[in-house]
Amino acid sequence: MKTPIIICIALVAISSCSTVKKKDLVSLKQEIAAAEKAFNDYATEYGVKEAFLNFAHKSAVLNRRDSIIVGKEAIENYFDNQTLMEVTLQWKPDFIDVSSSGDMAYTYGKYTFSAITADSSEINASGIFHTVWKRDKNGEWKYVYD
Repeated sequence: MKTPIIICIALVAISSCSTVKKKDLVSLKQEIAAAEKAFNDYATEYGVKEAFLNFAHKSAVLNRRDSIIVGKEAIENYFDNQTLMEVTLQWKPDFIDVSSSGDMAYTYGKYTFSAITADSSEINASGIFHTVWKRDKNGEWKYVYD
């Protein structure tokens, strides 16, 4: 009879150590919302390439045109090879969730994109984005997938 009680107590203790309290979960969601806003604002002020490099985790991955671009160096090369001019990108998450451990999160929402091509044509697009965030060793939120 003592063994099942000990096992239950151990399971409760383990699960309570690895989960974030509801109050903390709200705070973490606010941190992610602030990270998304800072990311968007940085893109507006400094440009899309700089924002994607600044907010990237060292192991970040971009999903672009049916290709996976892995790592910050590859992300930088991707943006360096773009021929679009006057690029603007804006977004805002409609949904945010954080892992029970408090070190991963994901968001999704709507974005708008505009640019001028090399032949002076205007591109306007909108759609849905999905971003996965990870807290780095310094406690900052960085995207790992976009």
